[in-house]
Amino acid sequence: MENEYGLIGYRLSHSFSQKYFTEKFQSEGIANSVYHLFELDSIAEFPQLLKAHPNLRGLNVTIPYKEAVIPFLDELEPAAARIGAVNVVKFENGRLIGHNSDYQGFMQSLQNFYHCYSQSQALILGTGGAAKAVKAALEYLNISYKVVSREKRPGGLTYQELTPSVISSVSLIINTTPVGTYPKVDEAPDIPYHLLSSHHYLYDLVYNPAETLFMKRGKEMGAKTINGYEMLCLQAEVAWQIWNS
Repeated sequence: MENEYGLIGYRLSHSFSQKYFTEKFQSEGIANSVYHLFELDSIAEFPQLLKAHPNLRGLNVTIPYKEAVIPFLDELEPAAARIGAVNVVKFENGRLIGHNSDYQGFMQSLQNFYHCYSQSQALILGTGGAAKAVKAALEYLNISYKVVSREKRPGGLTYQELTPSVISSVSLIINTTPVGTYPKVDEAPDIPYHLLSSHHYLYDLVYNPAETLFMKRGKEMGAKTINGYEMLCLQAEVAWQIWNS
């Protein structure tokens, strides 16, 4: 009987996870495990998925279900509860336990890319589940931040409010939105790229394409850039540890 693992999301044709974990099973010499892609048109389909796959041992969760999956779980690990988003589900003694490995993967990758100092200030583009994980990592690293969204939110900024003084006051800009993801590679978050300089670091959680338009336009102004691939690998490794602990 095979142990099943998988990824739930909305559109998954370009998923990193299936390849990563299939290769992981092979490298670890695990012969009786398989990794599926589960496309759900709605999170309401989740209970049916569980019934159809009684041998599930673990799930990854991606856009747009990192928050929506929470009511279907039996328990949240403390970090996931604090963040308010889940990207890993562990099946343990018939119970579904929600974890968040995004914030650990992001934090490790960010420390490799960006020298965090006490006056560091960041902009987080987006407000979804990935943004929540990024916030948790920045708070842990004592980096202050503002959240940028299309609509005005308490304590946040809109894209129209990204003035020269705002852009010059920050050194780190993190895109947590899916804008620019394949196949819509000619799109980029609506920030004033002409105000960027070599003082700025642009982190894009998108990894496909390898260089997004957000990164390309930042690089043209001298900014340092990185995509989300390293974070993805690091968070997947954490997910593996969660399932096998």
